[in-house]
Amino acid sequence: MASTENTSAPTGTPAAPSAYAQPSTDDGAPAPAARRRWDATDLALVAVFAALVAGSALVAAIPVGGLGVPITLQTLAVILTGLALGPARAFAAVGLYLLLGFAGLPIFSGGRAGLGVLAGPSGGYIIGFLLGATAVGALTAVVLRRTSAGAGAGRLGALRPVLLFCAAMAASIVFIHGLGILGMMVNAKLSPTAAFLADLPFYPGDIIKNVLAVIIALALHRAFPDLLLRRVRRGTARA
Repeated sequence: MASTENTSAPTGTPAAPSAYAQPSTDDGAPAPAARRRWDATDLALVAVFAALVAGSALVAAIPVGGLGVPITLQTLAVILTGLALGPARAFAAVGLYLLLGFAGLPIFSGGRAGLGVLAGPSGGYIIGFLLGATAVGALTAVVLRRTSAGAGAGRLGALRPVLLFCAAMAASIVFIHGLGILGMMVNAKLSPTAAFLADLPFYPGDIIKNVLAVIIALALHRAFPDLLLRRVRRGTARA
């Protein structure tokens, strides 16, 4: 009878890595885990911040100028969403808010609803909310990454509030105000100069709201580091 073939690996031959083995770095330490998918907590945060944006739109608004574009707390909620959640979840939260409003829920400023709001003078601002929240979320991730790791983290850490405020203002000016001006030019048939002048009254309030958004976001990051700060640090460790 034929002898049974010895299928074991020769002595000294490294065994094939198990599919369940945890990868390690060159120094033998476990490698950082792969980026995890969203869980129930992420989905809950998206829903909570979407509700926050919707609630801020329903607070008593102050109409500005002849076009009736109101000053609301909505920009505060939108910027805070990006500062607190980062780009992907901020995009999802503000996107969910917009979808519900377009579907007919009266959650836009003044209790308006439907796609018709995009044809009004504030239509550009509404689209700007989505892009502004995503942009400030992406900039926030960069700021937290640069001020949380590396040789210059301690020095830059003291500048984190200032850098986050600059990120908030950049996103506000480029996306929210930029698209707001474009919306007034298209929907209200204003010249670029007239649209820019109509947008100027919103700046003082937005500066104050961005300061408040940064203060609240920093408090959230300290109280709940898993909200965004530890996510960013894990991403830095993988880099």
